[in-house]
Amino acid sequence: MTHDTATIGPDLLALLRRVDTPTVCNAIEVAQGRRGFDAFTRGTMIASDTSRAIVGYAVTARIAALAPPTEAPDIVRARRMDYYRAMAEAPKPSVAVVEDLDGEQAIGAFWGEVNTTIHKGFGLSGTLTNGVMRDLGDMAPDYPVIAGSIGPSHGFVHVREIGTPVTVFGLTVAPGDLVHADRHGALVIPPEVVDRLEGAIARMQETERLVLDPARREGFDFAAFEAAWTAFEKART
Repeated sequence: MTHDTATIGPDLLALLRRVDTPTVCNAIEVAQGRRGFDAFTRGTMIASDTSRAIVGYAVTARIAALAPPTEAPDIVRARRMDYYRAMAEAPKPSVAVVEDLDGEQAIGAFWGEVNTTIHKGFGLSGTLTNGVMRDLGDMAPDYPVIAGSIGPSHGFVHVREIGTPVTVFGLTVAPGDLVHADRHGALVIPPEVVDRLEGAIARMQETERLVLDPARREGFDFAAFEAAWTAFEKART
């Protein structure tokens, strides 16, 4: 990790893997004591596995695939090996966060059976990318990919940069950032809230139950809603 990042313990890690990204997004605001947290993705992304969240420290890279690389083959190969070395040696839990420089024109499905199996073997938790994935029936099990699109081709995919800040769906991610991602998108957890996040998630869920529990009871009507909503407004951030 290349900058100051709070380390998450096993209990918080297990909790973060159980809850969805909207829950974490709300809990961050509870921990901060205000609304306005905005370190999250914009737009709709595609999840290869909707049953689990991806949690870990970002290992970043940039790729491209529309055109062949212009550098010498030995340079391209050496950078790819450096990429795999960075992924293999990254502090765990880790997440591959890969920006496709081709953007909305991306065609290179870097993420399929081969690369998900390799990255899972390296011990990574999953991938966040604005790029393309394929081999949906053959991707490594329990290795989620949150991607920008699905396509059949790898194009001329090659690694351009390793270990630099990247931007995925409007979210800028630096190496070592703590990322939470699922089918809703992704966010970066601010280091200063990590120690308070477990309690914030519990408080947020308790607050939501002030409305959810009455709404699920038989005979719920507007009067019951109004009373529940009043209590909810007093308790929420």
